[in-house]
Amino acid sequence: LRQKAFWIHAKLIAIAAGKWGDPDKNPSLYDAIEKARKDNVPNDNISRAIKKGTGEDKTWTQIDQIVYEGYGAGWTAVVVTTLTDNKNRTAPSMRHIFSKYGWNMGEPGSVSFIFERKWMLVIDLENNKKEDLEEMVFETSAEDFFEEDGMFKIFTSLEDFTGVKNFFEWKKINLEFADIDYIPSNTVEVDDFDKALKLTKMIEAFNEDEDVEKISMNMNISPELQKEVDDFIEKNTFRT
Repeated sequence: LRQKAFWIHAKLIAIAAGKWGDPDKNPSLYDAIEKARKDNVPNDNISRAIKKGTGEDKTWTQIDQIVYEGYGAGWTAVVVTTLTDNKNRTAPSMRHIFSKYGWNMGEPGSVSFIFERKWMLVIDLENNKKEDLEEMVFETSAEDFFEEDGMFKIFTSLEDFTGVKNFFEWKKINLEFADIDYIPSNTVEVDDFDKALKLTKMIEAFNEDEDVEKISMNMNISPELQKEVDDFIEKNTFRT
């Protein structure tokens, strides 16, 4: 998965560099490089990705961001964002994963209407007090926030992102990262073990695919059921 993370970062950097190869003059490229560095992507990899994006490296094939959508029982929905240089490879792979785990891949727009694209800003709570961050949020135009896995996550509209980001930077708050995500307008509780198992295995399969950048869902599994599923998978995984 580490190698896949490097590959995804390289794609994102190349896409951003296609607009302008100087990160000081291209905020999108600057952000892509910063995210890569936080994931410990080597500088050589970053430099190669920039050259591929600007066209200096002629071996690079154009990368497209393609979104695939699917749905299952109870109107549970999933949106998979991919970065691919060959949609004739990626589309069948996505369709296979959806089908293998009991989901159906739909047409564009078939489930994405359940989601809204928003910016998500993430702050590590290790060096920041949750109460202080909450007070700061109310001084901005951010739409929502919550704590998860030791991180403070803030959601804002695409239009308000720059103002919110600049506010926290002005307050000397370090952002772990910021990214656009698909946020569901409603969630579906998954309380059946078999269904939760299929869903978890499907997510694993998507994460293992080299073209998948991110997965967004409107499904919620309780921590207790998720642990039961994870323990089952661990116990039944064949190891060489």
